[in-house]
Amino acid sequence: MNVAKANSIRMEFEDNDTLALLSGEHNQHLAYIEKSLDVTLDSFGNSIKILGTAKATKTARNVIENLYKRIAETSRDEVDKSMVDDALRWSINGHEATSVSMADPFETWKKKIVAKTKGQSNYLKLLRDNEVVFGLGPAGTGKTYMAVASAVEALKKRVVERIVLSRPAVEAGERLGFLPGDMKEKVDPYLRPLYDALYDMMPADKVDRMLASGEIEIAPLAFMRGRTLTSAYVIIDEAQNTTPVQMKMVLTRLGQDSHMVITGDLSQIDLPVSQPSGLAEAVTFLDNIKGVGIIHLSGEDVVRHPVVARILQAYEAGQNKQNTHK
Repeated sequence: MNVAKANSIRMEFEDNDTLALLSGEHNQHLAYIEKSLDVTLDSFGNSIKILGTAKATKTARNVIENLYKRIAETSRDEVDKSMVDDALRWSINGHEATSVSMADPFETWKKKIVAKTKGQSNYLKLLRDNEVVFGLGPAGTGKTYMAVASAVEALKKRVVERIVLSRPAVEAGERLGFLPGDMKEKVDPYLRPLYDALYDMMPADKVDRMLASGEIEIAPLAFMRGRTLTSAYVIIDEAQNTTPVQMKMVLTRLGQDSHMVITGDLSQIDLPVSQPSGLAEAVTFLDNIKGVGIIHLSGEDVVRHPVVARILQAYEAGQNKQNTHK
């Protein structure tokens, strides 16, 4: 930190209990913020003094305000490092401190699922406001996890009677015909992210019972033809690997009182080079159609380990450079 250009901000807080949670045991959360933003944080009484460059102190203030509001809103009795990372991500990306939840969280059996980035907040709102939503973006942006959260909430509130999970049978360099078992058994391993999300939001015995009863259904994309899905929450994952014919087919399966979320990453298409992606075609054709929401999440919305966001940004920069020289 360049002390010659140092700037200071003093923040005062009404609730000392919330402030103590924010600071962490032995001020560990404040120390983490200091290290992340190259600022100095001095805590005494009900106040925090921030010392650093003008830009860094403003960002630190936003981080602390965001974190304080989220703790107060969610009535938490502990704060972990992931919450601090969320507040850092939100503020470093240039968003002013507002309500950190940004949109009503999804209510699942085990936890509330809140948006962690501006993009996720917009995605959450689209999921609430539209019958069909396309969530596009790289790995780690929460596109599948948020879709499952929306579906679980709808099932819990009995807005729908079942959840239907599906995906095309194409995966990076592999063909499912080489795997043992019937089509469901072949596809199940590739639906692991959806299963993991379900078990994260619902008691394991409830997931297992609903899988057995059909309230949660695994329906390989090839088996969707000819069906009409009523009162269902349908999630099509890895949809970049659908063909245009498959995408049109699955979109027209939607019945009364149903919702559909189609997720995918257009930078990870595993189809033959000569085969266009149905997802890419659909988002072009269906832009500005009433009842259809489309969102493009980016590296700023990655909520995995911070290095994942930096890796994705490096790849994006490298690919843009390659495209420029073509």
